[in-house]
Amino acid sequence: MTYRFISLLLLSLSLASQATANPTPPSIEARTWLLQDFQSGAVLAEKDADRRVEPASLTKLMTAYLTFSALKEGRLKRDQTLPVSEHAWRAEGSRMFLDPRQPAKVEELIQGLIIQSGNDAAITLAEAIGGDEAGFATMMNQTAKKLGMTGSQFRNATGLPHAEHYTTARDLAILVKALIRDFPEDYRYYAIKEFSYAGITQPNRNRLLWLDPNVDGVKTGHTDSAGYCLISSTKRDNRRLLSVMLGAASDAARTSESQKLLNYGLQHFETLRFYKANQPVSTFRIYKGRGSQVKIGFTQDFYVTLPRGASKGLKAEVIARQPMLAPVSRGQHIATLRLSAQGKTLAEYPMQALETIPVAGLFGRLWDNLMLMFK
Repeated sequence: MTYRFISLLLLSLSLASQATANPTPPSIEARTWLLQDFQSGAVLAEKDADRRVEPASLTKLMTAYLTFSALKEGRLKRDQTLPVSEHAWRAEGSRMFLDPRQPAKVEELIQGLIIQSGNDAAITLAEAIGGDEAGFATMMNQTAKKLGMTGSQFRNATGLPHAEHYTTARDLAILVKALIRDFPEDYRYYAIKEFSYAGITQPNRNRLLWLDPNVDGVKTGHTDSAGYCLISSTKRDNRRLLSVMLGAASDAARTSESQKLLNYGLQHFETLRFYKANQPVSTFRIYKGRGSQVKIGFTQDFYVTLPRGASKGLKAEVIARQPMLAPVSRGQHIATLRLSAQGKTLAEYPMQALETIPVAGLFGRLWDNLMLMFK
């Protein structure tokens, strides 16, 4: 087999060479943390991001994900009322002050879960979706596996301490990205600053919602053993950053350290869209197919994050194994985009077929066999 290279000189773009060090991240006071660009998926800074930690109320992000899934699939309705069990009513920690004598609407429970971080709301939703909290925890673990959260295990819907209930900063970033991507309309709840239920108004514990108008989420968490945790997201100039901060010393610290990390990402990096979804980047000859060429590109918008003011002269090469043979299915990985600068490879990304090329008939295959013999 041989490989075909197509060079594309992108003069308008710049990317740091391997000889250029990334900007030094600020000193962050927390046990573990991670900063990620939402569009490109690039991790801009991290510390012990795969360390197992107690997630506290950040667990409720998974509870919300399963709740939104149930709504989308019609297993729950927003105006539906749910009974409040004694188990939910007696839940320790933060609550929305549900009354077991008064059923609550799903819409109210969602806001109690997200804005007030109510453990009673989490259990009530879990029991409605999973039958009981243990059944719901099984669904949480199945969903975590499906999303690629390889370092997580859930034992309850609330985040109350349990020896076998844990996650990682990297897994939480995966979960938040999935939540925003899969339920963009429901993500709006995370920007609401307060909610009233049963005559009691409680503020959202995410202080960044008041301090930074570009922050639109996401969730706080705290127990004595977990410390103070905050996942925050800022959207500015059509760019979104996610910060996962776990195990800070205080409420004030998780706020200031998260702001520091977000500002670092905004000031020192930029994210560029190289190619639009389904934009043909290259065309390759294909043999033994009903068609002689196949278009190659990305089935989703393709972004790259790079340090600001880095060296110019980025080179992109589309690499594919030759000869390319049918059949090929749309979305199939059939090429690689290699980015380099100053002769050094920076990154490689899989590229997909943008169309399906089925196998040709007998005559077409025989003709291409003849062509390949001479080639």
